[in-house]
Amino acid sequence: MTARPVIEVVAALATRADGRTLLVRKRGTTLFMNPGGKPEAGESHVEALVRELAEELGLLVDPARLAPLGTIRTVAANEAGHDLLAHCFALRLDDPTHQVAAEIEEARWVDPHAPDVALAPLAAEHLLPLLARR
Repeated sequence: MTARPVIEVVAALATRADGRTLLVRKRGTTLFMNPGGKPEAGESHVEALVRELAEELGLLVDPARLAPLGTIRTVAANEAGHDLLAHCFALRLDDPTHQVAAEIEEARWVDPHAPDVALAPLAAEHLLPLLARR
């Protein structure tokens, strides 16, 4: 049995006061996922997530506000035959204002109890259920 290739990423479980979570959809795709992306060489997971949130959503995040949730391995949403190794962090956004940029086509605040969008496996099977149990 051949091991599936792994894509390493960082991801944010970003929430606002009403419990909704911020999900994004990349240009040319259909599934919504947690914001984040691939670390660059030499970046820590926190540094990568802070950079990705700024680049993709215009969010300036204090690294101290990122709370580690753990590392999750699941099926990659947009790369057939690949797994995703996601280093995940919780982030409470007091000012939920954002602006889509870079490769992000759309961002939405979603009710984790009743998401109204098609979800990537990391969000559907792992991160949104964390919020729904709260």
